[in-house]
Amino acid sequence: MAHITLGGNPIETIGELPQVHTIAPDFTLSAVDLSEKSLADFKGKKKILNIFPSVDTGVCAASARKFNEKASSLDNTVVLCISRDLPFAQARFCGAEGLENVIMLSDFKSGSFGVDYGVTVNGSGFDGLHSRAIVVLNEEDAVVYVEQVSEIGEEPDYEAAINAL
Repeated sequence: MAHITLGGNPIETIGELPQVHTIAPDFTLSAVDLSEKSLADFKGKKKILNIFPSVDTGVCAASARKFNEKASSLDNTVVLCISRDLPFAQARFCGAEGLENVIMLSDFKSGSFGVDYGVTVNGSGFDGLHSRAIVVLNEEDAVVYVEQVSEIGEEPDYEAAINAL
């Protein structure tokens, strides 16, 4: 498990992020139109998985905006913003913010993504939500970069994620 903090208070995740040089676990998540999307739907593209607790918090919203900005200049790359928010909330947020370069995906149905990727929070008011993390995958779904943000209230290292591509 990863030992992280929320507002400076220690919490943990139920596991660890996938290891670099391994193949990422498959997933099935809900898109904003309620269709199901799996890792295979993005085969042949580089992927940045921007994982966070809720789009309705300032730092999570900032990370979606920042990756939306950066994604427009990335070749053969998709940015997947993944949380346990309902797809309706994700769609509302993207519409209000004018975000068109990121793909919002929800783990609201089963939470299995959070378990498989080791990001489900345990031991705080955020229990069951995802921690803040970045996982970068190449075109063959191999993990090339991971970041478990040590304080949920801080932004990830955007440049390190982009440079890993």
